[in-house]
Amino acid sequence: MQLLKSKLFALLLGLLIPSIWCGAKAISTTDGYSPITVKEKTVQGTPRGNTMEASINGHTLSIVFTQNVGPVTVEVETDTGTPVDSQSLSTPNSAQFYIAATGDYVFTVTLPNGDEYYGEFVII
Repeated sequence: MQLLKSKLFALLLGLLIPSIWCGAKAISTTDGYSPITVKEKTVQGTPRGNTMEASINGHTLSIVFTQNVGPVTVEVETDTGTPVDSQSLSTPNSAQFYIAATGDYVFTVTLPNGDEYYGEFVII
């Protein structure tokens, strides 16, 4: 009887430990990271929203341009319109912003032809 209990305990432990380990690994790799949907605001020509990937990880906003769409301006502001930060850069490239305060924010990307794209995000 003792041998059966030992085998059941070992089997239970053998199944439980990998489950706990994998669950902890999944939590640690995705903690704080969230993709942000890039939406069209004003588009005159061919839509280029698929050339941008945005994400928030903690207090860091990252916007990656996967294709050359020319020089762009990226502006970050609060949801009430208060400017927070801005960058001008050539593409393909990426922009990163550290936003210290918590709250609701919007970024706007302006292309050389005047097309605008935006994304909304929250910093907790």
